Amino acid sequence: MYHLKRKPTHPGEILKNEFLIPLGISQTQLANALGTTFRTINEIINEKRNLSSEMAVKLAKYFGTSVELWLNLQNKYDVYRIMNTKRRQLNKIKPYTG
Repeated sequence: MYHLKRKPTHPGEILKNEFLIPLGISQTQLANALGTTFRTINEIINEKRNLSSEMAVKLAKYFGTSVELWLNLQNKYDVYRIMNTKRRQLNKIKPYTG
């Protein structure tokens, strides 16, 4: 199974602390550059919205990163959350033995 000692960082936190703040880009500027709304960017940064595949592509193009960077951040965050919130249900599932 998937074991992590700490909760993975949400991609919104990475976006804010590793890109927007150091580069001096506002949420509004980013939203305009990506052709999206301030609300979308704000909700991602505040961890109220997951990062979609489309947004990962847009962020990768804008910041010159890989799409996988953004998708992997979101995927790790999602898997950790599921493993912790659905633990009882997951423990009831027995592996297929053939």
